[in-house]
Amino acid sequence: MTGVRLGRSEVTVSRVGLGCAQLGNLYTPIGAADATATVRAAWNCGIRYFDTAPHYGLGLSERRLGDALRTMPREAYAVSTKVGRLLVPDRSGAGRRDPEGFHVPADQRRVWDFTADGVRRSLEASLTRLGLDRIDVVLIHDPEGHQAPALEQAYPALHELRAQGVIGALGVGSKQSQVLHRFVTETDVDAVMVAGRYTVLEQPALDALLPECQRRAVSVLNSGIFNSGLLAVPDPHPGLPYEYAAAPDAVLTRARAIAAVCARHGTTLPAAALAFAAAHPAVATVVVGAHDPAQVRRNATLAAAQPPPGEFWAELVAEGLLRPDAALPTSPVVAA
Repeated sequence: MTGVRLGRSEVTVSRVGLGCAQLGNLYTPIGAADATATVRAAWNCGIRYFDTAPHYGLGLSERRLGDALRTMPREAYAVSTKVGRLLVPDRSGAGRRDPEGFHVPADQRRVWDFTADGVRRSLEASLTRLGLDRIDVVLIHDPEGHQAPALEQAYPALHELRAQGVIGALGVGSKQSQVLHRFVTETDVDAVMVAGRYTVLEQPALDALLPECQRRAVSVLNSGIFNSGLLAVPDPHPGLPYEYAAAPDAVLTRARAIAAVCARHGTTLPAAALAFAAAHPAVATVVVGAHDPAQVRRNATLAAAQPPPGEFWAELVAEGLLRPDAALPTSPVVAA
């Protein structure tokens, strides 16, 4: 896949990235061999950008990603991880399951920490778990409830590390477009990770965030493009996740209406979701999770396919299912 530079940094990412929350046993457990096979499948499909975080499986995702990339040439790929949550040992939780959706023992607990010291400690721990000598992209993770320390302490610490060449690029990731917009306008970030706020289901990031990213040359890492799983299947059904919980009835109804338009135009909801997520000019990469190699290969195939025709998007707009000011795809996300 062609590499895209993030902001004004020297870091490049592939047009499709692998989101690695599933490597941390999100929703369902997977074995170590399957985790490695998933990363290798992504590599074989041309994916060279991998996103993880300490939060994902209490460090399990980082360890598994590092293990899978161990034999790959370091200069050939980019890894992003996140700061804001420190992992602290908690022996009392060893017999319980992590309460935040990951099938791992709760033998560590997450502690919010956006201080400069916390940022450095988090990065040191991530480097150890990943087994890497550097991290290409560091994202301030979910700062919506901690905006003051994230802006006044975490960001300056990362800004300094970027200036020293310790990290290649810095950014922030959130499910709240307003929070990301604040960082774009008040700091010098290279990228923002937009989680679920610019999808074929909903486009609030289009109000102010994406136009501001364009004006300031801030790259968008568009993640959660299947809205936690709701758009990942052709026929949405009750019980599918949205925002990491069961989709509300109104959201499910909207997803089904989009799926019906897909069927009338000979396409599928996952195909439309992936094509749409990459179409905005501010988007550098779409970050897509997978829990097995087959899902990786399916997503790579969709990325290389022609997007749904113009008539499909026109019907979505006419039915009130898509904003008329949204950017529409006219070519595959990646070359076949």
